Amino acid sequence: MNLSEKILDSGVVGAGGGGFPTHVKASSKVEFLLANGAECEPLIHKDYEIMLNFPSEIVSGMELMLSATGSKHGYFGIKLKNEKAIDRIEPLLKGKNISLTGLGDFYPSGDEYELVYEATKRLIPAGGIPLNVGCVVNNVETFYNIYKASKGESVTQKFLCVTGAVKKPSSFFTPVGTSFRELIAFAGGTTTSDFGIFVGGVMMGSLTFDLDEVVTKTTAGLIILPKNHYLIQRKNQPEHNWHRIGKSACDQCSYCTEFCPRYLLGYDVQPHKVMRSLGFTKTGEAVWNQMAELCCACGLCTLYACPEDLFPKEACDRAKVEMRKSGTKYIQQKPVIVHPMKNGRRVPLKQLINKLRLKEYDYHTPYTSASPDPASVKIMLKQHAGQPSKAIVKTGQHVSLGERIASVPDDSLGANIHSSIEGMVTEVTDTFIRIKH
Repeated sequence: MNLSEKILDSGVVGAGGGGFPTHVKASSKVEFLLANGAECEPLIHKDYEIMLNFPSEIVSGMELMLSATGSKHGYFGIKLKNEKAIDRIEPLLKGKNISLTGLGDFYPSGDEYELVYEATKRLIPAGGIPLNVGCVVNNVETFYNIYKASKGESVTQKFLCVTGAVKKPSSFFTPVGTSFRELIAFAGGTTTSDFGIFVGGVMMGSLTFDLDEVVTKTTAGLIILPKNHYLIQRKNQPEHNWHRIGKSACDQCSYCTEFCPRYLLGYDVQPHKVMRSLGFTKTGEAVWNQMAELCCACGLCTLYACPEDLFPKEACDRAKVEMRKSGTKYIQQKPVIVHPMKNGRRVPLKQLINKLRLKEYDYHTPYTSASPDPASVKIMLKQHAGQPSKAIVKTGQHVSLGERIASVPDDSLGANIHSSIEGMVTEVTDTFIRIKH
């Protein structure tokens, strides 16, 4: 098998959150390959830990992808503040046609549009993907999994961190399908009795209170916060509240647009105009909503830029849904030109953490080789971009660790899924497979 086939067989998908099936990228031909080690979500430090502890596997995975894609050069994007990780990685890049791209400690430096520009000075076309400018971008954990796939090892574990209001903030591998309840227990339990869980980050992640939710191949980490924390109170309200408040209070100051990272790169994203759609309902869907098409949903407008604590990111989310329903797609006509104030309006991560009232929870999350050992796992069939996988096992069947239990539907974009523990299949539905030791 070639590398793309091995990756498909092993079920590797983008581990940074997007979950795009990696075998598709491995079969493309590009000029440049980029490793994304920026990790800019506040409090999430799992990429730093995997770079610090598994640098050779990551660089080896990158070498394999360089060869598979025919790339003439690789760029390893990492924040300059992460000196210890750089010290581990940089010596491994010598003689390998890979150079280090040092990044500032800003949010969202991990956005692939930002990373491609910083490394290659190429601007992805509006609404495009890195492939449009001859690039492929993968998260550093994805490269780790590519290396493992080349050795015939399937994706059965996820590397993540558990932090915030827990007794032992840490980073570790855990079987895919482990419950959040077991992750929190592994991190020593919480320091507060009433809490919420941000899954994947406070900026672009989701909020849940369900301890029975489970780890997927894209889970970056859990951030535990007291239920009365500012961020949980903002997030934990009905969607119509966000838009009702925006309709009554937005004064069109345009700060949301002026701080928008995509706008500063030259893309026609204008959240303040999307906010107009809340007040001018007769023309909102037809006119102002289009300014949301190129939004990357980083959340900076809502959680940092807006002086009135409104919800422009959520207005953009709604606008994109309305546009899809109406079949409307906005095509940017003007050329993509970097805004002259781009560097002056970058948001330092420490400043963002202070604004979000998270400074007291910004802990180091050291890697531990120990791992949760769940008695059962609930493995979701949709944990990647594309179509859900189809179960190929039945209730009562014994499965081994790493055995394929779900496959990519015929002629569809998707990923194979494997058992993360050895045991008995106890339940198979259209959405998940449950396995017990």
